[in-house]
Amino acid sequence: MDDVLRPCPHGFFTRLGGVSDGPFASLNCSVTSGDAPESLRENRRRVAHAVGVPPERLLGVTQVHGDAVISVAQPWAPGEGGRADAMVTDRPGLALGVITADCAPVLFADLARNVVGAAHAGWRGAVGGVLERTLDAMRGLGAEIGQVRAVIGPCIGQASYEVGPDLRDAVLAAGTPEAERFFRPGEGDRFFFDLAGYCVSRLRDAGVGSVHALWRDTLAEPDLFFSHRRRTLAGGGPIGHQISVIAPAPERTHP
Repeated sequence: MDDVLRPCPHGFFTRLGGVSDGPFASLNCSVTSGDAPESLRENRRRVAHAVGVPPERLLGVTQVHGDAVISVAQPWAPGEGGRADAMVTDRPGLALGVITADCAPVLFADLARNVVGAAHAGWRGAVGGVLERTLDAMRGLGAEIGQVRAVIGPCIGQASYEVGPDLRDAVLAAGTPEAERFFRPGEGDRFFFDLAGYCVSRLRDAGVGSVHALWRDTLAEPDLFFSHRRRTLAGGGPIGHQISVIAPAPERTHP
């Protein structure tokens, strides 16, 4: 849990503390991972308990690396969330969860107005504007962007994220001021991309009042985090995903 977002119940969960085994060990929370359904139910129950909501009120969406945002007013059945990469709500008792395994989980809160958001920001989503669309949706619920606090959770770090010129070209074409500074030269035509730094910059440019990053590298810490890139480098196979969650404060509070 990060103090920046208190008193909103929230957490950037690791892979520890669950019941799954094998490549999903142990707190895998992805319902599409191929993990045993009973293990997933128990893992998600533990996460819901940690943020103080019933398991059926821990909500997720079908993430597609886009910029769609869902404004949540009531819970839906497990697996029935829409195709989107972010959610917002002002309803206490509902928890918003995003699944990641290298992409950046971003949690948002306007504490004075008790409006929260959660976004899944891979490079495509970040370039496509998912962070700004999340802020727009929070504004629609009464949030003031200058009062929003945002935290970027564990994601692949720059030293671990070697990319090709196509990704770099797409980021530069998005028009983010000084985007070149988020790339460090690699071998040949390769580059190392700072995903967390890029997200921080876009949020600051959008006018967010307080932006923080945890600067934890999911690939470099195998005991704590699942990582798609690590799995790919090892030759593939099944993989789990960690979850990041936020809920409005149980009662409206003023910081």
